[in-house]
Amino acid sequence: MEKTNTKTFEDVESVDVYTAKGLLTIGHHRYLDVRTNEEFAKSHFDDALNIPYMFKTDEGRIVNPDFLPQVSSVCKKDDNLIVACNSGGRATRACVDLLNAGYEHVANMEGGYSAWVDAGFAGDKPAAELKTACKFRPKDN
Repeated sequence: MEKTNTKTFEDVESVDVYTAKGLLTIGHHRYLDVRTNEEFAKSHFDDALNIPYMFKTDEGRIVNPDFLPQVSSVCKKDDNLIVACNSGGRATRACVDLLNAGYEHVANMEGGYSAWVDAGFAGDKPAAELKTACKFRPKDN
């Protein structure tokens, strides 16, 4: 039987927001924001690339069928990518897809953009104005 090298959630490297900020500050990494365009428009990291991993439809959320081609149009497979969504779920799934597509240096930012806001990295507006509600985060965050 042939062994497969398919990547799974366990293969995804995760970094906390402080590590992500440091990597982004020194300029060796790119921030790939996989939230919806609406979430991104509300607030985002200044130099972020926004390529939605999922879209909201009447039937629920669906994976963006053009996600990988859209990423490949702006990122090389050896780029260092910090991938983030609102709280980490979509970004982890996006990381798995990117790893399986041959991207070599992909890391999920733990806690997503909400953790970025909570750490005070998004400016001085109130967090409620910057974050998108998420069923996976307590209401007081």
